[in-house]
Parts: sequence; structure tokens; C-alpha cells
Amino acid sequence: MKTLYILRHAKSSWDNPNLADFERPLNTHGLNSAPFMGEVIYKNKFQPCSVLSSPAKRAKQTAILVKNKACLEVQIQYDERLYEASPKTLLQVISEVDVDKQSIMLVGHNPGLEGLIRLLTGENQAMSTASLAVIDLKIENWNETAADCGTLRTFIRPND
Repeated sequence: MKTLYILRHAKSSWDNPNLADFERPLNTHGLNSAPFMGEVIYKNKFQPCSVLSSPAKRAKQTAILVKNKACLEVQIQYDERLYEASPKTLLQVISEVDVDKQSIMLVGHNPGLEGLIRLLTGENQAMSTASLAVIDLKIENWNETAADCGTLRTFIRPND
């Protein structure tokens, strides 16, 4: 069994209309909710062995703030495929994870993350910003990740 943590980036700023989408940073709300979710992760003893993040600025900031507040002793790996990724692309990224990793966290974007949850568990969950889904996968190797192989263990929104 493997565990997949899916974290949507925290709330981003739209203050500068000249910024490319990729370059949008977190706004004040996001800068508060990301560490809050890190604290939730810490208190729940969620311990991903690896963090894979979109390299978009808002996702990077979220991953760093969450990692620090959750006291995760892992390096964050940035994968360009996670930016605007479809569920199919997300599956491809997951399938490449080393078999020795028992759990991973993806930090990314909608609508791909919602689609991935639906694909893996059959459940529809609205991934508001900084939401966390924890999915237990009935697999031994990450390359076995496929439709309906998971069960949604928990779902946490920062405002719950």
C-alpha cells in the first residue's frame, strides 16, 4: 500500500495583471493558509517521503511554507509537467516515483488535481486553494497507479 497526499497551492494574488500566470505569487491569505496546512499535516503526523511540486511561483511558495511548518525532512522536487497537468499527466509523474518511497505529496493545480482524485477514488471533491486530500492506494509499486486503485482517507480544507 502507498499513500498519496494531494495539495492544491494556496490562494494566489491577482494584483499585478501584467504577471504571467506562472509567475503569480501567493496573496496574504495564501501566505497564511499554507503554513496553517503545514501545521495540520504536522499534527496529523502525515509524513510524505517525497514532495513533488509544480514550479509555478504560487505552488513553489506553498510547498516551501508547508514543508517548513510541517517539519518535513525531504527535498522538494519541481517538475514542469505538474503545471497545468491533466490527470493523465499526473498519473505519469506518479508512475515514475521510486518504489522505495511509501508516500508522496503532489503540490499542484486545478482542474487536474480534482480530476486525479476522481480518477483514483471515484469521489468528487472540490479542491479549494490549500486543500489536502490523503489517498490510500492499493498498490505495491507507483507504476501500478491506475483508475479506482485508491480510497480517500481524509480531505481537509484550511477553512474547515
